[in-house]
Amino acid sequence: MNSSESLSLKQISLLSDLSELSKARLSFLVLMTTLVGFLLGWHGPMDYTILASTLLGTALSAAGASALNQWIERDYDALMSRTSERPLPTGRMHPADALIFGLLCCGSGVAILALLVNPLTALLSFLTISIYLAIYTPLKRFSELNTLLGAVPGALPPLIGWAAATGRFELGGWILFLILWFWQMPHFLAIAWLYRDEYAAAGFKMLSTRDPEGWATGWHSLIYSNALLAISLLPGILGLSSPYYFFAALSLGAVMVFLSMDLLRVRSIASARRLFFASIIYLPLLLGAMIAFSR
Repeated sequence: MNSSESLSLKQISLLSDLSELSKARLSFLVLMTTLVGFLLGWHGPMDYTILASTLLGTALSAAGASALNQWIERDYDALMSRTSERPLPTGRMHPADALIFGLLCCGSGVAILALLVNPLTALLSFLTISIYLAIYTPLKRFSELNTLLGAVPGALPPLIGWAAATGRFELGGWILFLILWFWQMPHFLAIAWLYRDEYAAAGFKMLSTRDPEGWATGWHSLIYSNALLAISLLPGILGLSSPYYFFAALSLGAVMVFLSMDLLRVRSIASARRLFFASIIYLPLLLGAMIAFSR
């Protein structure tokens, strides 16, 4: 292998590690929900500069928050098989490099939103980063409430998109926030049930780690799925979307409720995995229907 080939492999490895450090798939979800909020809130001819600035600033903020989260939790990630191969636990990346990367991404993301979009989006992005790192991340070691609070930064991106499009808070943006918040609960509960032993080994306080029979996990999933179904119907009820959206949301929500009932009834790895994958499919379908049938 010549020196140029060796350099190319190192560059590919670095890009792969940066992608994992920034949780690229999670960042993509953040971008998708931000875009939906922007498109639903925008009226008139599209300003692609504002749209691009919103997505870039949000992407950098999300990548930076993920990197700083992994920097904080690097010792705990080493204790779980699902996270032990990340760049920091394996030693492929020095902690100082991850810290600098995270800080630069967060700072530049918030700055782009403040300078090129509007101060409200920058404030929301700063709050998202702060809640994720200063409240949710340490709380996982002390209280099961971490899931409830951790869903807040996960639900803020569509509100950021809406605020970027309108410059203010409006009902539609808050409905999107609630949909994302309630969606995360059965999604996270399914993950927590699948990896309950690993969370317990790492010392994370999750509902599933003190719920060996799965009754509490199942009941909570069912309650939140029913709440998600009700909240998701609001755009159709309030006239923000057409009746076609209403029936799409009703059908998708019914599937989530059914699979949550199945988790409560069976309480198995297979039933938790079905709910997890259904939640992944549910969100883009619901948001796509919201855009397709918006008014």
